[in-house]
Parts: sequence; structure tokens; C-alpha cells
Amino acid sequence: MEFRNLGASGLRVSAVSYGNWLTHGSQVEEDAALACVRQALDEGITTFDTADVYANTAAETVLGKALAGERRAGLEIFTKVYFPTGPGGPNDHGLSRKHILESIDGSLQRLQTDYVDLYQAHRYDHETPLEETMLAFADVVRAGKALYIGVSEWRAEEIRAAAALARELHVPLVSNQPQYNMLWRVIESEVVSTCEELGLGQIVWSPIAQGVLTGKYLPGAELPAGSRATDEKGGADMIKRWLEDDVLERVQRLQPVAADAGLSMAQLAVAWTLQNPNVASAIIGASRPEQVTDNVKAAGVTLDADVLSAIDEIVGDVAERDAAKTQSPRRTESFG
Repeated sequence: MEFRNLGASGLRVSAVSYGNWLTHGSQVEEDAALACVRQALDEGITTFDTADVYANTAAETVLGKALAGERRAGLEIFTKVYFPTGPGGPNDHGLSRKHILESIDGSLQRLQTDYVDLYQAHRYDHETPLEETMLAFADVVRAGKALYIGVSEWRAEEIRAAAALARELHVPLVSNQPQYNMLWRVIESEVVSTCEELGLGQIVWSPIAQGVLTGKYLPGAELPAGSRATDEKGGADMIKRWLEDDVLERVQRLQPVAADAGLSMAQLAVAWTLQNPNVASAIIGASRPEQVTDNVKAAGVTLDADVLSAIDEIVGDVAERDAAKTQSPRRTESFG
């Protein structure tokens, strides 16, 4: 396993990290989830990412159970706050001081740990003053409940404003967690350069585009039984944007590129994200242990310039590059 510093901080993370967004407590049974985490540990992954909203807190509980008994200092455990959990009352959402301070305690209890290494703002909160949010995060750090703070899916200008407050409060804001893969490149034009300037690193999610970049979805063909595209618990909604024939045809053209590089399609996709020097870690998910074993082989891979050029030429204009696609919902919309 390769390890990288998270932004300009001293925190080192595994280049391939394990996340349980659409799996633990939702898409796969608990025994399978525990087996995947065990495989991740066996493969050298030390960085684990979750969020309180995943499966309405169940994902944190499963991850806490899976990591129980491991040496805590040898792990980097990340979670997030913003989206509603529980009954979804007016203060069960967002980045208010009340929601942050109550949510961190719930997350720590479910994760069976005294602290998380990274506590992340899952989206930008348009209804709460940023000063209130950042002060609450600073208090979480000073209470020893989180070592570092980060954001997820924030725009460049939002990250810049948060970084200025973080400096004033002397709190370590070190990361952004965006979606990033060959087909979704919206961070490249503004977010990456801003984060490089400010000393933040990227922890990217969906490096395989919900499984589309494995090549298992074929243009004009029926969806594979049991795949994420047929998952009615949330997976199907997230993947449908990639299931256009034009996209799937381009993905199939990546097969010989992967073969020539000696990589599986999944390995090529994960390795591609890790070529960006601002990316510290790529989050993989799994419903079977063998998927973990395959994906971790992307760590430490260097793709030649001609491989990167071939990928760019094949993907072409089906890749989304519009920075404006990074958007955070307004809380008032969720409550009608």
C-alpha cells in the first residue's frame, strides 16, 4: 500500500481508502460488510470513510463493529455531518452549532471510538453563517473529538472562505472530498488549484463511477442482475447518469488501454484518479472481498503520459467538466 500526506498536513493516509456509502447497512448484509472491511485491513488499507447519513446511521455502526479490536492509532477513521438523520426534525440537518456538536457525539458512539481523525462538512450549508460552522468545528477539535476537519463537495470560493476562518481559529482544515473520476472532472478547473494553494488535499469518492468504469455495463444490453444499477435502495438513482449508450461505448473502448497497462478496468480507473498530485486517497466501496483485492492494486501505479492521453481522447466530451455542477442543497428545500 502507498501512503500519502493529506494536503499540507502531517496526516498520512492510504492511497486507496475504504468507504461504506452504498453498502454497509444498505446494499449488502452485515456479514459481507464485515468481510470486506477485514479484507481491506488485510490489503493494507488504514483509512476508512463513512458518514452519519449513510443508511441513516447504520453504516457507522457496522464500521465501528468491523474495526473493533484494531489498534486505534493504526487507523484513520473519517466521518461527516450535514444531512438529516433520525426523524429529520428542523435541527437534525445542516451545519449549525447544535447539529454539529450533537452529531459528533452520536458518530463517536456508533464508531466505538473516542475521536475521529477527520470530521467533514458533508455539504455547504447556505442557511448557517460560515463563522458559526467553523467555530463549532474548532470546538470539536479542541475537545479532542476530531484531529482534523475537512469539507465535501464544496466549491472553490466556499473552500477559500472556510480556509480563511480556519487560519483565524487555528484549526486544521486539510481536505475536500469530491466526486472525481474519468467521467466526472468538475474539480479540475477551480477546486484543485484552490486547494493546492491553500494546502488541502482531495479524498475522492466514486473513482469507478459507481461501477460503470469496470466495463460491466454494456451499451444496449440489459443491466446485470444484482448490480448497483438494479439496487432500489439508492444505488440505481446514483448510477443512472452514466448509463447512456454513448458513455458506455466510450468505456468499452478503454478495455484495451487497461489491458496494455496490465490493469483491470477498475484498477485503471482508480489509478487514474491517483495520478492527480492533489489527490491523497481514492475511496473504494465493495460488496465482496475480492473487489477490495482487485482495487487496491491501483495503489502505487504510475500511468504513462501516452496512457493518460489515450484515456482523454477516448472519453472526450462525455466527461463532465463544468465547475458549476458542484452544488449544495438548501436545507429549506428538504423541509418544504
